[in-house]
Amino acid sequence: MSEDDGGQLLFPKAADAIELRHLRAFVAVAEELNFGRAAAALYVSQPALSRQIRSLEQLVGCELLRRSTHRVELTLAGEALLDRARRLLRDVDEAVTSVQAVGGELAERAARLWAPIEEVWGPQGDLERARAAYEELLTSFSPPEGVTVRSANAGGVPALVLTPREVSGASILYLHGGGYVMGSAFGYKALAGAVASYSRSEAVVVEYRLAPEHPYPAAVDDALTAYNWLISRMPAEQVTVMGDSCGGGLAMALLLRLRDEGLPLPGGAALLSPWIELAMEAPGPDTSPIVEHARGCASAYLGAHPPDDPSHNAMYADLSGLPPLLIQAGTADPIVQDANRLHDRAQAAGVESSLELFPVETHVFHLFWDFLPEAVDGLRQAAEFVRRPVAMETSS
Repeated sequence: MSEDDGGQLLFPKAADAIELRHLRAFVAVAEELNFGRAAAALYVSQPALSRQIRSLEQLVGCELLRRSTHRVELTLAGEALLDRARRLLRDVDEAVTSVQAVGGELAERAARLWAPIEEVWGPQGDLERARAAYEELLTSFSPPEGVTVRSANAGGVPALVLTPREVSGASILYLHGGGYVMGSAFGYKALAGAVASYSRSEAVVVEYRLAPEHPYPAAVDDALTAYNWLISRMPAEQVTVMGDSCGGGLAMALLLRLRDEGLPLPGGAALLSPWIELAMEAPGPDTSPIVEHARGCASAYLGAHPPDDPSHNAMYADLSGLPPLLIQAGTADPIVQDANRLHDRAQAAGVESSLELFPVETHVFHLFWDFLPEAVDGLRQAAEFVRRPVAMETSS
C-alpha cells in the first residue's frame, strides 16, 4: 500500500471463477473468527469450509485469514475484503429477492394450490371437505425417484418409512402438519421423501391421531411412542425430529416431554414454518385467514385444555437442555412470528438454534419443493442439519 493510492489496499482484477459461496464462507469465518462456528452456521463441514477459503485466497492472490492452532485472525487483505464482500452479498440477495417479488409466478402457483383448502377450512368450515382437499393437494406430488415407501408399526402407531437409494446412517421422525386436524402419513410421503432423499436418511412419518376425534394429548402420546420405537433401532443422537406447521409445535412438545421424563434426546429438531403459539396471542396480522383457521384448529385440538400450558406450548416452557434446533419460515408467512419468538427464546435458554428465513409468503412453502426454488434451498439446508450428528461422529 502506498501514499498515492489513498490508503486503499488494491486487489488485482477478480478471477471469473470466484463463486458466491466462497465469499459467504469467508464472511462467515471472518465474522466468527472460528471455523467450527462458521461451518455450523453454514451447515458445511470444516474441511469443506477450509477448501472454499483456500480457493478464494488462491483466486484473489493473497492470504485473507491467518490461522494458528488456537486462533483465526484477519490479515490486512482480509479486513479490506470483508466490508466489500458483505455489501456484495447483501446486494445480490436484495436483487434476487426483488426479481422474485416482480416475477412471483411460482409463489402465486403455491397460493393457488392452497386456495381450495382455505375455502373450506376453519372453525365454521366443513372439516371432512377440508381433509379431502388437503389430501388432494398433498397427493398431487410424488416422492423423488429412488425413494421406496413401506408401512410400519411404530410401537403400535401406524407409520410410513421412506428410504432413499443411499442412506447415511441418520434417521428422521417426521410429524406432519395440518392444524392437528388434517393430514396423513400417506399424504406427506412426497415431502418426507424429498427430505429423505436430500439428507440420504430414512424418514419415519408418523400417523398420529387427529383432533377433534382424538384431542390433546393423543398426538404427543403417539409421537412419543413412535420415537421410542425408532430409538430402539438406532442411537437417539442420530435421529432428527422434524415437523411442519403444527408438526413443528408437536415436535417441540415431544422434546419437552423427553427432557422432563429423562428420556434420550434426539440429535436435533428441524421445524419448518412451525406453529407453536396455540394461544394465538402473539402480535401478528390477525386479519389473515390462516390465523382464524389456526384458532379453530387449536380449539379442536385442545378442547378445554389451557392453550398456554407449557406441556404443549413451547412459548411458555423452559427450553433449557433441549437439543439443537433448525427453524425455517417464510418472511411473509402470517405466523412467522412463531419462528422468530421460538428462536429468541431458545437462544436465551442456552439452546443452539439457527433461524433461516426465506423470501416467500406461503405457509409451509416446503410442500412445493418440486417447483419452488426456496423450498429446495430450505430442504437442502435441513438435510445438512439432519446429517450433522452422523458427520460429527464420523469426524471424531
